[in-house]
Amino acid sequence: MAQEVGVSAKTVSRVLNGDGPTSAATREKVMAAVERLGFQPNPMARSMRTGGPDSTVGLIVPDMGNPFFGAVAGGIETVVGRRGLTLLMGSSAGDPARERALTDTFLARRVSILMVVPAAGADHAHLKAARTRGMPVVFLDRPGSGITADSVVSSNREGAREGTTHLIAAGHRRIAFIGDRPVALHTRRERLAGYRQALEAAGLPYDRALVLYGHTQDEAEESTVRLLQRPEPPTAILAANNMAAMGTVRGIARAGRRDIALVSFDDLPFAEVLEPAITTIAQDPAAIGAAAARAVLARIDGDRTRARTVTIPTRLIPRGSGEVPPTP
Repeated sequence: MAQEVGVSAKTVSRVLNGDGPTSAATREKVMAAVERLGFQPNPMARSMRTGGPDSTVGLIVPDMGNPFFGAVAGGIETVVGRRGLTLLMGSSAGDPARERALTDTFLARRVSILMVVPAAGADHAHLKAARTRGMPVVFLDRPGSGITADSVVSSNREGAREGTTHLIAAGHRRIAFIGDRPVALHTRRERLAGYRQALEAAGLPYDRALVLYGHTQDEAEESTVRLLQRPEPPTAILAANNMAAMGTVRGIARAGRRDIALVSFDDLPFAEVLEPAITTIAQDPAAIGAAAARAVLARIDGDRTRARTVTIPTRLIPRGSGEVPPTP
């Protein structure tokens, strides 16, 4: 570029970054060359030279293949894109060590913002130093641990309580819960608590035998089959996440049952085309991502208020599966 224009590299840098005096004629020559050559500045290289952040946002999710996190990323990208920021994503696979390695990579790159969906059992105390240096950090879907920072979550407890209450209102008294395997996971704890609160409010006992794991589709399918093979099987199931719901649908079909009511926490891509269609406690992952992005951009713009948790409400969508009555 500098050779093309006939000026020094430092002069080109001054023009492109606006960080020094140059004549109008020189600026015109440099910008004409930029247009002619299709030159694109390298923000990472610039950040390495200046020691400042680059124009990227680092996002860590536990599962790149989960549509929920794809929608979260879409919500983030819509907001940060308006500020000229680019979203970079990495998957922790739910492993705290891998999450730590990814955060270290993003910090070394000097991203402008760090956004994390925490893995179960992860400790985020190591991010305090980055916060001290002015790096905005926000946690999505679940709060972080070991650090006080903004977080954006769904109304997990309230949603699960509403879904369970809906099944109780349909006449069900033996309602199973199939949820994530990491018992310490914030979303699992909150949704299980909502399930228990609904049972208690209705005067129904909490039966540990009806609470099984379903972190993956296969695991949820096997848990469903085992439940339905019991001498006193449940007549309804609350699937506590979208992957569990997909596995539960498979398990119900595999057992040849059409009389089991099902409510899914989180919507499914095919929920409306099944027979019966899946009753859902719908989250709004795009709103979660957008709210998180707005929170950290506010921090960049000078917001120094105390860290806060933003809760995005869920809503119950009755479609048929949650209205199946119990068999006599």
